[in-house]
Amino acid sequence: MQTRRIGELEVSAIGLGGMPMSVQGRPPEDRSVATIHAALDAGVTLIDTADAYHLDASDPGHNESLIARALASYPGDTSAVLVATKGGHTRPADGSWALDGSPAHLKRAAEASLKRLGTDALGLYQFHRPDPAVPYAESVGALADLLDEGKIRYAGISNANPEQIRQANEILGGRLAAVQNEFSPAFRSSEPELELCSDLGIAFLPWSPLGGIAKASELGSRFAPFAEVARAHEVSPQQVTLAWMLAKSPVVIPIPGSSRPETIRSSAAAVHLELSAGELAALDASR
Repeated sequence: MQTRRIGELEVSAIGLGGMPMSVQGRPPEDRSVATIHAALDAGVTLIDTADAYHLDASDPGHNESLIARALASYPGDTSAVLVATKGGHTRPADGSWALDGSPAHLKRAAEASLKRLGTDALGLYQFHRPDPAVPYAESVGALADLLDEGKIRYAGISNANPEQIRQANEILGGRLAAVQNEFSPAFRSSEPELELCSDLGIAFLPWSPLGGIAKASELGSRFAPFAEVARAHEVSPQQVTLAWMLAKSPVVIPIPGSSRPETIRSSAAAVHLELSAGELAALDASR
């Protein structure tokens, strides 16, 4: 497994997104645990979660607790695993998605995540999504406080625009370690954020990186180059997608969601796929 950096930490160049294991349609827990163990076996040392990854208010923090149990039951060494979690989204009783970016909520949420993950400090804590009802500076200020208190090791933001990235990094005194935005073959509007992170040396974590590829057969020829490159290398279009992302910048660390051992094994193998300049150009042009 190749590695990349979040702050001063080296993590696997491909991470595991835990969301599919805890929201609607989630699999049985034994399969989820097997998926996490398969990721660890493949050298994955970054697992992304959030306190809002659950069904509704009846099982808060389901994904965090699941990951904690899976790590505890893994027979190998997990000391190098970075669990990245998020706060700022809430799931009311009806299972909808709501926002609370108030400093008080974020600090309470971080404390609850600490307990569920069974650690003294969260490895990477990310503000999940801007809350229009709360000034962005106040939300990010809560992350600065948590850093200063030693409750979190690294701070990140998610679903942010370039202005918010610059603002967050300034508020954090240059300590912004990661930005997690949606980015995929079907969703490329975060390219300015990716480029800014590359310039600043901040890790960029694409969420839903395989968006559009899983259903490429339904989208006609739009993503034909991904299929063509996959055939040429005798790999899956999903692996081509992840290799394409890795080639964009050394700060990019995709976190494909998975709920099956075989899919995370396949994703992890993308680090070994080298694409030519011509192939990368063709993939860049397919929109």
